[in-house]
Amino acid sequence: MEPRASLTRLVSLAKPEIPTLAAGTFALLVTSGLSLAYPLLVKQIIDGVLGGEGRAAVDQAAGILVVLFLVGGIFTAARSYLFTVAGERVVARLRSHLYSSLVRQEIGFFDEHRTGELTNRLASDTTVLQNTVTVNLSMLLRYALMSVGAIAILAWTSWQLTLVMLAVVPAVVIGARVYGQVLRRISREFQDALARSTEVAEETLAGIRTVRAFAREGAEEARYDEAVETSFQLAKTRARIGALFGGFATFFGYGAIALVLWYGGVLLARGDMTMGELSAFLLYTFTVAVSLGALAGLYNDFMKALGSTERVFELLDRKSEVPSGTERPGAIEGGLRFEGVQFSYPTRPDDVVLAGIDLELAPGEVVALVGPSGAGKSTVAALLSRFYDPDEGRILLDGHPYAELDTDWLREQVGVVSQEPILFATSIAENIRYGRPEATDAEVEDAARAANAHEFVQSFPEGFQTLVGERGVRLSGGQKQRVAIARALLKDPKVLVLDEATSALDAESEHLVQEALGRLMRGRTTVVIAHRLSTVQDADRVLVLDGGQVVQQGPHSDLVVADGLYRQLVQRQLQGAG
Repeated sequence: MEPRASLTRLVSLAKPEIPTLAAGTFALLVTSGLSLAYPLLVKQIIDGVLGGEGRAAVDQAAGILVVLFLVGGIFTAARSYLFTVAGERVVARLRSHLYSSLVRQEIGFFDEHRTGELTNRLASDTTVLQNTVTVNLSMLLRYALMSVGAIAILAWTSWQLTLVMLAVVPAVVIGARVYGQVLRRISREFQDALARSTEVAEETLAGIRTVRAFAREGAEEARYDEAVETSFQLAKTRARIGALFGGFATFFGYGAIALVLWYGGVLLARGDMTMGELSAFLLYTFTVAVSLGALAGLYNDFMKALGSTERVFELLDRKSEVPSGTERPGAIEGGLRFEGVQFSYPTRPDDVVLAGIDLELAPGEVVALVGPSGAGKSTVAALLSRFYDPDEGRILLDGHPYAELDTDWLREQVGVVSQEPILFATSIAENIRYGRPEATDAEVEDAARAANAHEFVQSFPEGFQTLVGERGVRLSGGQKQRVAIARALLKDPKVLVLDEATSALDAESEHLVQEALGRLMRGRTTVVIAHRLSTVQDADRVLVLDGGQVVQQGPHSDLVVADGLYRQLVQRQLQGAG
């Protein structure tokens, strides 16, 4: 995105706050006008004293100054409040829109981007933009108005002296342009480096048990320190060029004042200018110098913001590569069909995971997928939830192509219970109700009973209001599975995917979970991905995957006696158990 386009869009973020900003701008105009009036009153005081007009003229001018300062203070407070509130609203809205864009991206997007990077965009990048579109914008208007107004008054007072003062402006403008280009690039690199350090911290803290188990705290500290040091070096580079530009601008600003003092002294000596006029001219010159210095600082902030803006707008504008269809069929039986489905993960496009699979599941059929690791079992599960689209071929639900179905509606028809269910850091009731937000308390309890979860939930002092902790850490593996099953029961899907749902459980927990799964599977088309015989042998049909293709299929009783990969897998499991 071009800088000008980025800046235009950046400013456009403030459009919904136009009423607030208009009121703030009115206060800004008042304070700017008052600031331009001060030097004229100073001129009146000096010329009054030197011209012998007496104490009355001086007292009057001083009294007016006090009133102007009071009014200026009131309007300055109003301006500051209005623009700050508008800024808070803008950044809150921006974060909401950015988060909405992120959660609607396809799963492949999250395979490519780390959580820490995305949370940094939400937190750090949007904060950088906050002042830019409101407070800094108000300061830009203020100092621009003061600069233009002061220069106009200066030209009216003495055009010769004004030309002397403005002689330094071209050098400052050229320097600012070069500085801005460099700063914009470094600011973007700094935000990227900051995102990488956030990634490391998020990853380490999320996996703190693994870090502790392997005593890798020192290594993780070193990894984080390295990421922080990279961002620090970029920040130091940014500070260095900012200091150089600040010194450059300061030299030329005070150089202009020195020129005005010299030439103004010449005009004063020749009698072409009074002492009051020279004093007012110097004050206006200071106003111009301060305003230009402030504008240079704001330019600095705008360039920093543009570095963040590019990343934020890229995410805001990005459309999911798994677009939703519009079809929402009325009645669904749960029949599934894969037609020539070929698939590779976006992060590994050259690694074919499914190589032209054709299969069909009748409504209510229970089909088990087995095969060695990497055969494509979990990929089939991911495609059934339409986390990804096939590279070739298509998937159909009751004859309706997945690509034509509304994705929200489709995912309401597909329930998933995985090996490691993700629970949110809320109560047990809220985690179960996640399957159907409008469910009543009675329906939540019925689902818990059917999932064999009601007994252990009621054993907690707070019952269904018990907080499960981050990712359900306060519950055992079997308890988390039963909460996940209750969630799926409440959702009441037509298609059920059980992805290694009991592989990590002990015998007692597995019994309770298997009993709950039996209730969950009734009347649903079910795809079971499992290694254990106990979860495979009761399936209506077993599909054996190897190398991304179906190499065997049939009932367990037939496959276990036939030569082939399934028999080898069963024998290997039995040997391991023995």
